[in-house]
Amino acid sequence: MVKKKQTLEDKLSTKQETSWLEVTKTQEKKIYDFADGYKAFLSEAKTERESVDFIVEAAKKKGFKFLDKYKNLKAGDKIIFTNMGKLAALAVIGKDPIEKGMKVVASHIDSPRIDLKQKPLYEDVDSELALFKTHYYGGIKKYQWVNIPLALHGIIMNADGKILNVTIGEDPNDPVFIIGDLLPHLSHKVQSDRKMSEVIKGEELRIIIGNRPSSDKDAKSKLKLNILEILNKKYGIVEEDLISAELQVVPATDARDVGLDRSMVGGYGQDDRICAYTSLKAIMDVDKPKKTALTLFFDKEEVGSIGATGAQGGFFEMVVGEMLEKAVPNYRYSILKRAMTNSRAVSADVDAGVHPMFKSVHDLGNAARLGHGIGICKFGGARGKGGSNDANAEFLGELRILFNKTKIPWQYTELGKVDEGGGGTIARFLSEHNLEVIDCGPPLLSMHSPFEIASKVDIYSAYRAFLEFQKAD
Repeated sequence: MVKKKQTLEDKLSTKQETSWLEVTKTQEKKIYDFADGYKAFLSEAKTERESVDFIVEAAKKKGFKFLDKYKNLKAGDKIIFTNMGKLAALAVIGKDPIEKGMKVVASHIDSPRIDLKQKPLYEDVDSELALFKTHYYGGIKKYQWVNIPLALHGIIMNADGKILNVTIGEDPNDPVFIIGDLLPHLSHKVQSDRKMSEVIKGEELRIIIGNRPSSDKDAKSKLKLNILEILNKKYGIVEEDLISAELQVVPATDARDVGLDRSMVGGYGQDDRICAYTSLKAIMDVDKPKKTALTLFFDKEEVGSIGATGAQGGFFEMVVGEMLEKAVPNYRYSILKRAMTNSRAVSADVDAGVHPMFKSVHDLGNAARLGHGIGICKFGGARGKGGSNDANAEFLGELRILFNKTKIPWQYTELGKVDEGGGGTIARFLSEHNLEVIDCGPPLLSMHSPFEIASKVDIYSAYRAFLEFQKAD
């Protein structure tokens, strides 16, 4: 084969090839096999608690142990941390002292959803239906959640202090739930003139859960009582127990291949469990790195990273401090701050892929496309980079050089045109610990919807990118 002569334009211009065209048959099998494992994760772990359980069990199988199992830490030790059942961290101790810096990859495991209110159950006399009241979580388009099968996940603490795990709607033999929309024959005056954000209003997101009354002749609320009887029989609870519960409504669908070519994955919660899964698989493949590899899985990103389990909580600092206490004689706080300052972190989060019908919201020269590899985003935020970390050029350059050297498909991306909108990640909260941080992750279509779409080549590129980042000196 005659090698094409490289032109001046080839030398000076940014490469713009589709990653799929560069995939060999061997790589293709790895990509598709990896996606199968990812789909299983998405289908199994639909809440932050379920994600933590999955992460811990997977890590244990790879030799990771909770910190209390170690007296002192040495290179190669693999550690698990969890907090409140909603966030986790995995670490592989490096050959260099921790205070010389770590390679950190941080994602979030919460996703937009619909939560039940603490006093959710009521019956509507006119329609003769039993319903749950809800309060949505995170940024959703509310109309997308109507007329789709929904499942109930979460926990209930009963009056005896016992924790009861709840999952209804995932087994094919389970019932599912639904938020009903208004039929088009009658919606013209009630809905047609509403703004898109109000086609379904927050208080109209009511879950239909029953239509059969209790056989108790003396009951005043027979529909409600029948649901309480079912819950009491299944879980041994009474209505007041629902106050001390965290019950989440999520799509009752499994992740699936998308496209005749099966090149994409569709499923709920890919923002940001796509980065959680790929970073989990990456750190489990890290062995005795030069610098300590630390992978963090946060909660609450979709509502501003607040609270004890969000990135603004103290978990990151606690994890590093506890490692240092077992790795450094005469440990003191200044060593912790030095370790943070000398570290490099990837805020592993998704970006918006170019939408074929709504291209006008993107600056196409700085936008991510499905199938082009992992995206690097120097800054997020809104309008004038408000709420953004805005990474240093030197760190972006380090990643670009690393990904080119290891032949990882990557692309530069921003979340839409200036003044079009915007969004934040946990990067700004990681950077408050005085370390270099940049956003990096695969693009999605239909982000924050009940069925998001990602390219399989981008999923695999994310795994490889996080692995090479944590392995590199």
